[in-house]
Amino acid sequence: MKRQLLSVAGVLGAFTLGASTSAAVAAEPVWTETGTSYVDTLSGGQGLASRADGSLLHRGLASIPLGLRIKGWNHVGDPDIARGYVFDAYQGPDTATSKMFAVTTPAGKRSEYVHPLDPGEKLNNSFATVSPDGQWLVSGEWGDQNRLQVFPAPLLNPSAPPAGGPLPQAGQITLDRPVRDIQGCDFVDDTRLLCASDDSSRALFPEDRPLLQVDLERTVDGGPVTGHVTSLLALPQRGLCTDGTYEAEGVDYDTASGTLRAEVVQPGVCAVATSVYAYRLR
Repeated sequence: MKRQLLSVAGVLGAFTLGASTSAAVAAEPVWTETGTSYVDTLSGGQGLASRADGSLLHRGLASIPLGLRIKGWNHVGDPDIARGYVFDAYQGPDTATSKMFAVTTPAGKRSEYVHPLDPGEKLNNSFATVSPDGQWLVSGEWGDQNRLQVFPAPLLNPSAPPAGGPLPQAGQITLDRPVRDIQGCDFVDDTRLLCASDDSSRALFPEDRPLLQVDLERTVDGGPVTGHVTSLLALPQRGLCTDGTYEAEGVDYDTASGTLRAEVVQPGVCAVATSVYAYRLR
């Protein structure tokens, strides 16, 4: 797919309400950058997911098992972990007519779920994220989009085939404004996702490579649902190399620690390294 995070200002103060009545109103929390780490791009530059013990799973082109490469799955997206199961999003060449989700059990057994493309659906499979109730798998396409896709979560939702097979689309999240080049999303709670965009045009949002927030009208249930999109901040573009472009990649929210992480691949010859920016709500 493609590649990208920035820091945010501090807390707002109290303000006066009306001529005769004043009240201190708590400031809206903001995501504040708390640290930076690095990962090898080849093995970890496509995305990441937090395990229950707080460690991180990274994905990159070198993460694709040989057996899947032989089948034509040559790209892996931003992963997710739910109930100990690892969910990976795979896509094939530009001529592909399907995409694939691989689910690995806590015991290490992998099942493959192939989704034939629906009319008008792009072949891209940028990410996989599972709803907090473990029942729904959300994914997304490349380019300009007004939706996120929803599938029954394999091995966790009984409506999905029990051990691999075709995976039909269950519904979609219709966004109230277009987004571009979404590289990864992760649920923060039942009705909120955070998504990393590799869009540097500033045509849709003021920020260069924005971190987006999608607030759902209700929890994902396999039916149509609307999402309200806002831009929170620009992902940082910091590094030693000045030639080339940065690329925003995967995003992860660790519910146990409250830590948000986002990946940005560095430009030019520095592209061998991916920066992982950490954030906390302040």
